[in-house]
Amino acid sequence: MTDAPLVPYQPNAPAAYDPATLAVLAAMEQAAEEHLDAIRPHNTTRGYKNDWNLWKEFHGWLAERTGHTLPLTAVTKGTLVGFVVWLDTVKLATPSSIDRRITGVTVTARRAPYNVEVPKVATLAAREALKPLKADPDRCARGRGKAAAATPEQLQRMHAAAPASLAGIRDRALWLMAFGIAGRSAEVAALRTDGIKLVSDGLDVTVPSVKGRPARDVVVAYGQSPDTCPVRAWLTWKAAAGLTGGPAFLPISVHGAIGTDALSAAACREIIARSAERAGVAVRLTGHSMRAGFITTSRKAGKREEKIRAQSGHAPNSPVFWGYIQEADRWADAASEGIGL
Repeated sequence: MTDAPLVPYQPNAPAAYDPATLAVLAAMEQAAEEHLDAIRPHNTTRGYKNDWNLWKEFHGWLAERTGHTLPLTAVTKGTLVGFVVWLDTVKLATPSSIDRRITGVTVTARRAPYNVEVPKVATLAAREALKPLKADPDRCARGRGKAAAATPEQLQRMHAAAPASLAGIRDRALWLMAFGIAGRSAEVAALRTDGIKLVSDGLDVTVPSVKGRPARDVVVAYGQSPDTCPVRAWLTWKAAAGLTGGPAFLPISVHGAIGTDALSAAACREIIARSAERAGVAVRLTGHSMRAGFITTSRKAGKREEKIRAQSGHAPNSPVFWGYIQEADRWADAASEGIGL
């Protein structure tokens, strides 16, 4: 038996395979991928898909701010750390959720059809950015309660704190419209200028179909206070931006230039949260706070349940809707009131 010559190990040197061998190896790679897909739990596969959709949303958010759209395959140290920060500050995700999202994005990027070689330094940096978040008990407790319902008093404070700029005019119209239509952030982002019509009593608004939910037509009446009137706020923004069609709410650059693409749902949520924080609102308001706030405020004002549901688009048996109604009715004819105590 003749000993083969020893060849020093070269980790970065590609093997010189013949075409037939390469074909077999490629087929084995494909078979391995199909096998892993087949045995991967359904929940994991669905989770990875959601993680990648968030990665796409992050890239859209990033494009609004930079004016340039990066390819989804740009999974680098900078983009992955930016993704962590975005999930933390914009999506208000828990650290454990962010950790899972990092895994989902990197696994998806490495698989077909993307086949990206994600550098180890990128994943290490992302998890390094995650460490202080995991040590924050407030962040770890996120998502354990309902969104705080916005109140008209808080909207007044947000109005007073809004900057006297084009962005301030847009932001005021955005959060008041979100409140007025009891809209989800995705619905506010999808609003179209030609779907908001001025009539004698206020606005006729078509809320577009979002995520399979049916579209709905709602009415938004003039507000009692000019500061928190959604009708006046919308007309002011429409005139200032020169809107004649297209998306209702558009991005504005730091130099005051108006974009052409609609704001994303994440951008709408960020505008609401940032505006409330600027106003010193004690609780953290999110995009859903406007929707919850409308339902509870309308109920306390004595509006009928079916009218409120028509505005919010909740199903008749929605436990979420009835939870808001119960919260609004909590002090109405309280059981402990007027019983001789």
